[in-house]
Amino acid sequence: MPDAPALSLLDALLDSWDRGNAILLNLLRAVPASALDVRAADGGPTVGQLFMHVHFVRLVFLVEDAPEFARELPAEEWADERDPARIDALLSDRAVAVRATGRRRVEGGRAMDRHYDHPILLLQHMLWHEGYHHGQIKLALKLAGHPLADDEVGPGTWGVWMRKRDSAVGSQPA
Repeated sequence: MPDAPALSLLDALLDSWDRGNAILLNLLRAVPASALDVRAADGGPTVGQLFMHVHFVRLVFLVEDAPEFARELPAEEWADERDPARIDALLSDRAVAVRATGRRRVEGGRAMDRHYDHPILLLQHMLWHEGYHHGQIKLALKLAGHPLADDEVGPGTWGVWMRKRDSAVGSQPA
């Protein structure tokens, strides 16, 4: 790839992680605080609970697979948090820890403690998991009459993935 930027595969993967986190935070910031209580179905999790679940999953895998990067595990996986700023801070903090885990475990040639055959699989699982819940959140909002217009959220989601690195803000949310 003569025209490809001089990024190592690990750096490219970590850039993907940073972009995925930026997209999740951009989605959170696009959701009106009043819509954090929206559910896709009766008995299902609220939008706020879905964001808190992502935060919990990030942390539980660190506790189980790389405890040196873990923080205290919350008592509840599906916490009913309604403060967008607090959710943002929790997700941001855990994103740094997941990123550091991926980098240090790969560079150190150290396997994950419990799950995954390679540290890269942790990062790929997190990206897949969070994309899945991203879709759930957007669907829940749409079903509840609070759709997020693609022309409004697209630049902060698809645009983050598709911008070339030198024209993107990097790991910063759009």
